[in-house]
Amino acid sequence: MLYQDYGTWLRAELGSRIQKISIDAGLTCPNRDGRVGWGGCSFCNNRAFSPEYCREGETVTEQLELGKRFFARKYRDMRYLAYFQAYTGTYGDVERCISLYEEALSVEGVVGVVIGTRPDCMPDELLDYLERLNRRTFLVVEYGVESANDATLKRINRGHTYADSVEAVNRTAVRGIRVGAHVILGLPGEERTDLLRQAAQIGHLPLTTLKLHQLQVIRNTPLERQWRTHPWPMPTVEEYIDLVIDYMTAFAQSRREALPALPPCVCERFVSSSPASLRLAPQWGLKAHEFSAFLQKRLEARTLMKNNLKL
Repeated sequence: MLYQDYGTWLRAELGSRIQKISIDAGLTCPNRDGRVGWGGCSFCNNRAFSPEYCREGETVTEQLELGKRFFARKYRDMRYLAYFQAYTGTYGDVERCISLYEEALSVEGVVGVVIGTRPDCMPDELLDYLERLNRRTFLVVEYGVESANDATLKRINRGHTYADSVEAVNRTAVRGIRVGAHVILGLPGEERTDLLRQAAQIGHLPLTTLKLHQLQVIRNTPLERQWRTHPWPMPTVEEYIDLVIDYMTAFAQSRREALPALPPCVCERFVSSSPASLRLAPQWGLKAHEFSAFLQKRLEARTLMKNNLKL
């Protein structure tokens, strides 16, 4: 088994249908305010992944209530996770961060918190609090690993190293907290062999969830300027599907070798689709569920071919 399905896993963990609601809590990042750099990551335009209801300037409660109204038409039995997605969800005054999480948990229907952050932004004081929080509610801390290659991390202006990611994941997991990792496939300078080697490295980490997506060139980012000056080829959907399958195969094999006592990792997603008005490349025109269906068919076809070759 390569991975567990995210939605199925959440229902098993929480006993109902679950929807994440993104929040912009008005935080920033250390590579935007000068602590480690300026300008942010080369690929990042926060508007590209923020839904309409996620608006800085409105309180956490207001954003959650807007999100609840947005999703309520889908299912009546829906419950929610507050997703601190925008920028770095643990950056800034510790007491302020704690108050934001507690505010989210006070909203009716919210049954847990997912915190997106950087591996260099987890102070011990906050981790102590999160360890206590994890005992009373559902919690995932999701680290932006992005790449296991330090040269790539420097090239995209991340401002941290892969060793920082390893340390942060281990420091968090040892507290009993569910840990997620976010990885981008296809960053400039990374070839297929590099990515498969990366998958084996990341497979050694005690992760609960993994989130993959293809590199997207988004307007009004440093990456856009680089791509327009020296464009590089983008994979087709078929090429990317094969890459994801090979990546997850290498990841799963490495995980079984390093962490045999743990279940298969939960894969939250394989693809992301920013608004067409902001996305320059790739132009696949696929939604996440459509991509997952294509991936599953391709995985089944490859498994059948492999079994036939053994006959």
